[in-house]
Amino acid sequence: MRLRRALLVAITSAAALGAGGVIASALTDLPQDARPVQDPTAELNTQPATQAPTPPVVTPPREPAPEAAPAPVVPIPITPPNPPVVVVPEAEEVLPVEEAETGEEKAETAAEPTEVAEPAEPARRQRRRVAIVEAVDKITAETMRFAVEVGGRPVRFADSLIISARACEVSTPEEVVPDAIAYLEVRIQPRGLLQASEPREIFRGWMFASSPGVNGLQHPIYDAWVVGCRA
Repeated sequence: MRLRRALLVAITSAAALGAGGVIASALTDLPQDARPVQDPTAELNTQPATQAPTPPVVTPPREPAPEAAPAPVVPIPITPPNPPVVVVPEAEEVLPVEEAETGEEKAETAAEPTEVAEPAEPARRQRRRVAIVEAVDKITAETMRFAVEVGGRPVRFADSLIISARACEVSTPEEVVPDAIAYLEVRIQPRGLLQASEPREIFRGWMFASSPGVNGLQHPIYDAWVVGCRA
C-alpha cells in the first residue's frame, strides 16, 4: 500500500510540473501590455559623435608703435619721377622643328593617367535594443508612447493591436537629418487567453521617425509610427 501511495504521489507531482511548464511557456509567448514612456525624441534620434580636442588659444605678441618725426608746418612739394620707358622686343619666329617638339611634349603630358582618390568608407549606423513607438486609438482617442524590445516579447496596445520589433537603428553624425529607423511587425488579435484564430498581420516593414507619413501604420481603428530608438 505504501509503495502504491508513493508511486501515485510521484506521478501526480510529475504531471503537475509538466502542466506548469506548459502554462509558463504559453504565458511567455503572450504579448505584454504597453506602458507609457517619456523620452525626449531629439535625444533618441541622435548618435553620439566623437568631439575633437580644443586647440589652445595663442595670443600674438603686441608690437610697440614705431617712433616718427613730427609733421612739418609748411607742406613739402613732391615731384613724381618720370615713368620708365619699356622697349618691347620684336617676337622672333619659331622654327617648325620646335613647334613639332612642343606638340609631342603636350601629347605625352595629356596621355599620362591621373590618379583618382578613393572615397572614404562611410560610418555604419548603430543598432539599439529598444524601439520607441507611438500609437493612437481612433475610436477612444487614446494615445500612448511605449517601448518595444527588439527581438523580445510583443507589446499590446489598447484592445487588439500587437507590435513586435525586429530591428532599430539611428543615423550617423555624417547624415544631414538625424533619424531613427525601425523594422516593425503589427498584428490584430482581440484580448484574451483562449484564441480561436491566429493573429492577423496588418503591417510589416521599416518606419522612419523623421517622416511618420512615409511608411507608418494607417488602419481604420489604429495608427502607429516609430519615434526613436533607445539603448
